[in-house]
Amino acid sequence: MSRTGEFSTVLNWEASTRNRLAAAIDRFSGPLADLVERDANEGDTRMLVTDFLSYGLNFSKYEEMTTEYRNSGDSIDYALKLDDELFAPIEVKRCGQDLDARNIQQARRLAIEEGAEWIILTNGRAWQVYHLRSEGDDAPRTVRIIDVDLMDEAEEAHTRAVDALFHITHEAIEHGRLEELRKWREAVEPAPLAEVLVCAPVVEAIRSELRARTGHAGHIGDADEVRRSLAENVIARGLAPDLEEDAEA
Repeated sequence: MSRTGEFSTVLNWEASTRNRLAAAIDRFSGPLADLVERDANEGDTRMLVTDFLSYGLNFSKYEEMTTEYRNSGDSIDYALKLDDELFAPIEVKRCGQDLDARNIQQARRLAIEEGAEWIILTNGRAWQVYHLRSEGDDAPRTVRIIDVDLMDEAEEAHTRAVDALFHITHEAIEHGRLEELRKWREAVEPAPLAEVLVCAPVVEAIRSELRARTGHAGHIGDADEVRRSLAENVIARGLAPDLEEDAEA
C-alpha cells in the first residue's frame, strides 16, 4: 500500500520521538538506580526529573518548565506550560517514596483553579499521569491514564514504558496522541464497553461466529436473540443498555 507524504511524516516524527525517549530511559537508568539505592532526597530526585522532562520528553527547561509554580492558594514543584498556559502541574516526591493519589491534592486544586486538565506525579522511577474529567456540575473526577515504573524488570517492561510515556512527550501532545489515549481509556470502561457489545456490528460478528460453530443457517430474530442474551446474561446488571429504548430509537 502506498503512503502519502503526510502519513510518512507522521510515522517519521513518531519513530524519532520513541527512539529519543527509549535512549533517555536507558541514559538515566544508571543515575536513577543510584538515587534509589541511596534513598536520595526530593531535591536530588528533582534534578533527575528535570533532565528527563528535557531530554526524554522534549520540554524546554527555560520556556515550558516552571519550578515552584504558585497561584493564590497553592504551590507545586513544577508546571508544564504550553502556549503560555498551564498544561499540567507536576508533583515530585523523593525516589524512595511510594506514590499515592493523595499526593496530588495541591496539584489538583491548582489545576482546577487554572483550567488545566492534566496532572503528573513522579518520584523519578514511577510516572503517573492523571486527567481531570468533568462530569456535569460535579467537581472534576481524577482518572489515572498512565502508570509506569522505569525500574520494572519484567519482560518487555522497557517497551511498555516507552509506549506509555510517549503520550506525554512534547510531540505526542502536539499531535493529539495524549487526548486520543484519554478517549481510549474512557472507551474501555465498563459502561461504554457494554454499549459496544450490543451494537449492530458486534452482534452481527457474534451471530456469524455462532452460526459457524453450530452449523445453523440462521432464523428470523436471531440477531435480537444474541443481543438480548448479551444484555441479560453476559453484561453486568445495570450496565446493559435498555434494548426496548434502543429499538424505539
